[in-house]
Amino acid sequence: MMIDVRMWGRALAQMPKLSRSEWQVLDPVAKWLIACRASVLFMTFTAAALGGLMAWRAAAFHWDLWLATVLGLVFAHATNNLLNDYTDSRRGIDKNNYYRNQYGVHVLEDGLMDQRQFWRYLGVTAAIALVLGGWLVVQRAGLTFDLMLAGAFFVLFYTWPLKYYGLGEPAVLLVWGPLMVGGTYYVLTGHWSQEVTWLSVVFALGPTTVLFGKHTDKLDDDRRKGVRTLPVLLGERRARTCVVAMVLTQYAVCIALVLSGSYAWPLLLVLPGVVLLPRFIRVFAAPKPAARPKEYPEAAWPLWFSAHAFAHTRWFTVLFLLGLLAETALH
Repeated sequence: MMIDVRMWGRALAQMPKLSRSEWQVLDPVAKWLIACRASVLFMTFTAAALGGLMAWRAAAFHWDLWLATVLGLVFAHATNNLLNDYTDSRRGIDKNNYYRNQYGVHVLEDGLMDQRQFWRYLGVTAAIALVLGGWLVVQRAGLTFDLMLAGAFFVLFYTWPLKYYGLGEPAVLLVWGPLMVGGTYYVLTGHWSQEVTWLSVVFALGPTTVLFGKHTDKLDDDRRKGVRTLPVLLGERRARTCVVAMVLTQYAVCIALVLSGSYAWPLLLVLPGVVLLPRFIRVFAAPKPAARPKEYPEAAWPLWFSAHAFAHTRWFTVLFLLGLLAETALH
């Protein structure tokens, strides 16, 4: 078995579809990256990066604490992704070529792992997250244990019952905002910041649009399966409108923060992202195409709204962090 670094990169960039023979020759790291849907871990890394940047701005950055925090959050997110697949598989949601199976590997439904292998991967992933979280609790105490408990709650209960009753999307806004960004800042500085909390919401709107887009993509499948996500409850048209509103809010808040004097002009480095808005708005102004458009990448289908939301979130997040970095240097 050879280490396939190229597959690592592929798994970090997208959710590859593989045959059983292709899966069997992969190294354990590549299998782990694919099984836990590593491409979306980018959003967790950048949440910790934002919290670390704000701690650096406050002259309270510690490399050891930040590295433990970012790794703990990434492994906790990976644990949640694995549990998500396990729970939906056990409840029968992911059977019969359900939406989840169409755009990426589902190691249980595709028969790539048996239960014992799956739980080995899940156990190691969760253990790493717990060990790192425990170390941070010992180092920082205070609210750190409460933040860890809150994180564990969402890891365990996001898939069920939160996602099934329209609470998954608000949970993502809370987790990728105050919990991850604000929590990282707290671990590094030892105190909570209202400023960082509100700034974290601007960032967290990005991951929330991705989830909104994903649940809008599979709205009909979820409705048939009895999974009442927020787009199912709102209906497709309102769900699409919500995504556009969240994206526009990100830019509006950044502009308002500069005009109010809270942050300097470098935060406006997010504005080049506006060039994506006309196409983004056109996509979300219409229902999802019944079939893959000819020019649309085959590997990305049937992801549609979520793929466009993810592309915008990556672009906005990079610009947002660069703007804050430049603003912090100027500050």
